[in-house]
Amino acid sequence: MSFDEDAWRDALEDHRTAKDDYLRDHPHSPLPRTLDDFDGLDYYPPDPDYRFELSLDVDPEKEDVVVDTTQGGERQYRCWGTFTFRLNGAERTLAAYRSSPGEDRLWVPFRDETNGDTTYGAGRYLDLDEDDRIDPDTETWVVDFNLAYSPFCAYSDAYECPIVPQENRLDTRVEAGERYDPADFGHE
Repeated sequence: MSFDEDAWRDALEDHRTAKDDYLRDHPHSPLPRTLDDFDGLDYYPPDPDYRFELSLDVDPEKEDVVVDTTQGGERQYRCWGTFTFRLNGAERTLAAYRSSPGEDRLWVPFRDETNGDTTYGAGRYLDLDEDDRIDPDTETWVVDFNLAYSPFCAYSDAYECPIVPQENRLDTRVEAGERYDPADFGHE
């Protein structure tokens, strides 16, 4: 299956528009109700170099891990496996998690050197669902950092978010996905 960059760009723009609409209009939006002039999130320009087709190295043990949260709590996940890829001239690895064995989605939280500069300081997340799985036999997935997003706790203290585990900290910049300036949301 070949990669259609134009279709990818269109789908990415549609995704971003839908998210902005949700944040602006939905009653459960995490944005402060006092934020009257929200005209959408800030994003890095779409970059296909941050889109990967990767095989998940499935962990046969699928060990439970406890992840701390932003409000001092804990959440339990299963480390489902790891993705290994080359980015900015070096090999990188990120763990992928599931919240329960029967779940089809993978959660890939990460921190990188943009955090606190041009992105949310505590890191960003990727959610991979069945549509991102290219081949179930080889566990090949689309991992697209252009879809990296800030957790809702970036916008409101009312949300409790998992903190990115230490093993998912990248010593490089990932200049893709959502950007973040706390001043845009009433946080200085």
